[in-house]
Amino acid sequence: MIGQRLKQLRMSRGFSLDALAAELGGIVTKQALSKYEQGKIRPSPVVLNKLASTLGIKVSYLFKEPTIQVKFIAYRKVSRLPKKEQLRVECLVKEALEDRIRLQQLTNQANGSHIPIQSMRVKTIEDVEAAAQKLRTQWELGVDPISSVTDILEAHFIHVLPVNADDKFDGIAAVAYSGNHHVMAAAVVTRGEISGERQRLNLTHELGHLVLDMPKNLDEEKTAFRFGAAFLAPAEVVYREVGTKRGFMQPEELLLLKRYFGMSIQALLYRLRDLGIITESHYKQWCMDISRLSWRKQEPLELKPERAKWLRQKVLRAFAEGVITLEDAERMLGDKLNTKQPLSLIERRAFMKLPTEERRRILVEQAGKMVAYYEQHREWEELQGGDVIEY
Repeated sequence: MIGQRLKQLRMSRGFSLDALAAELGGIVTKQALSKYEQGKIRPSPVVLNKLASTLGIKVSYLFKEPTIQVKFIAYRKVSRLPKKEQLRVECLVKEALEDRIRLQQLTNQANGSHIPIQSMRVKTIEDVEAAAQKLRTQWELGVDPISSVTDILEAHFIHVLPVNADDKFDGIAAVAYSGNHHVMAAAVVTRGEISGERQRLNLTHELGHLVLDMPKNLDEEKTAFRFGAAFLAPAEVVYREVGTKRGFMQPEELLLLKRYFGMSIQALLYRLRDLGIITESHYKQWCMDISRLSWRKQEPLELKPERAKWLRQKVLRAFAEGVITLEDAERMLGDKLNTKQPLSLIERRAFMKLPTEERRRILVEQAGKMVAYYEQHREWEELQGGDVIEY
């Protein structure tokens, strides 16, 4: 398995053969690396150790046979993503899904066998409305706006994978199968560092690719977009909040609706046109107004991107229960874990006996470390309440 694993890891890390040879310090040539990947020769123990260290894995990982098969559902038809970048993203997704399925099994989670992979048949683009509502019903979501698309997807073993990718990359959906072709999990992949409203629609758009069974005469992208918008903003609720026919809307109302549904203004207007609430001419006029207001590239009141929590929570649990090593935990998370135990009573008493200046120095040092940690892991912001009111 060395060749297959090595190529996947090299590509997911963004190394060319030349770059990896250079990163290894020239102990092997790119020609030798190519032969390793093709299975023509095997690396020596020294080279294996150096490869594992450079790629951030244990040597044993190179010998493990893949436990899943990954099928990629769809790239956007308009994607101009270079082939090399596409392969890098696919290798990242394969590695990430394998880790997540391993965690599902180690923490006694269910699998994704209930995910309706391309089983929701639609004949027309209008059928998508019913399909989106059907999935909401199956997942017991009701019709109200979804506070976190990421949480909903991960609760149903559709893993959300933000990747650092070329700005030409919009997203992709993937399904992981076991050796006997049972669905273990799925993934929706989107580019990181985008606004929350764009991220949410990208995720539900890829969900559409994942669950819809579309005939060839339908435009896949328009159908998936309609599904994503209908999943975020069910027609019943849109009619209730906006009305069935509108001839005029203030920008402030659109901004309030943006916050309510968690969708961009541009996507909302498209949704209102699809539902017949505004006319085609009204929609086009608003598109011109959006350009005039310079909202096309960056809208006001951008939402913060949602953060996936499933991986970190399950890694911390698996590590605490001793079913994965610290090395494995840090590789999956891509950062260091704070494994220090709380101070014992004896240690706390010893600390209090230190001179005041020494205690202050230690506390300042620890505070600095925690600031750096919370800057990187900002989930705490979601736990904050509203403003403090003094009586």
